[in-house]
Amino acid sequence: MTLRPLGLLAGLLAAALVSGCGGTGGRDVADGRLHVVTAFYPLEYAAAQVGGSHVAVTSLTKPGAEPHDLELSPRQVATVAEADVVVYERHFQPAVDAAVDGEARARGFDVSPAARLDLVSIEDAHAQGGTTEGTPAGQAAGQAGARDPHFWLDPMRYADVGDAIAAQLAARDKPNAAAYRANAKAFRAVLTTLDAEFRTGLKSCANHELVTSHAAFGYLSQTYGFHQESITGLSPDAEPSPAAMAALTRRIRETGATTVYAETLVSQDVAKALARETGARLAVLDPIEGITSASSGRDYPSVMRANLTVLRTGQECS
Repeated sequence: MTLRPLGLLAGLLAAALVSGCGGTGGRDVADGRLHVVTAFYPLEYAAAQVGGSHVAVTSLTKPGAEPHDLELSPRQVATVAEADVVVYERHFQPAVDAAVDGEARARGFDVSPAARLDLVSIEDAHAQGGTTEGTPAGQAAGQAGARDPHFWLDPMRYADVGDAIAAQLAARDKPNAAAYRANAKAFRAVLTTLDAEFRTGLKSCANHELVTSHAAFGYLSQTYGFHQESITGLSPDAEPSPAAMAALTRRIRETGATTVYAETLVSQDVAKALARETGARLAVLDPIEGITSASSGRDYPSVMRANLTVLRTGQECS
């Protein structure tokens, strides 16, 4: 969702006042660390891991908030204006795009190229009574759709983004460049181990149909051999049509899918109804768009490992 015009104007005025007091980016005057503003949790976590003690990281999306729906307050726009680096994913949160364009164009870092967003979600499938799945961008030419932004559910794409963040920090803070590179190497090692655990744990599964609440698991499905079918497409708060629900119900019965996966940050009502209708189990698969008290772990690696356990049961992996 985009900023409302009045809110954007107020944000720009607030940012201008901050700028007039010297808030045009620069090291935190209190402790000399870089001030890194991130758009949502996976970017916050990566920036903190790569930046280590040399950065102060804040997120524009607060814990428990759904990042797709983010709108920025005037204070948050001012925070963007004050940042040394703004790490964001273009076209995922339009309000952040607008704030970066208006207040931090030279200091904004879009992770999309590093993330290699090569899956397209064919959104018009719902209008035709179908379901939504990830399709390689090269195969989707001429079809309506949007690129899947959920790269972090593929650990190795996430590692590539960590390397790119390290390069950005190193360019802006040369005395600590070696530390950023070392931290990125350690971050990659953690994610490489996680990827190996997923490959081993999901190597032999009886069911490869992954029925999810929204289409957040395209890269995970592509990497580990599943076919994603989602209830709402890329937007978790979209309303599926009756025709789309009927088509998904048929698909579940035809493929023998045994589990419908709900999420933590959005309502589970539709997923529960679909599970009841088809006789499937209901489980929670976390897209890790934010960490809350309802999350199955305290950080990205622990929630991913909890997801692996859920998938091994739901997809009947041996």
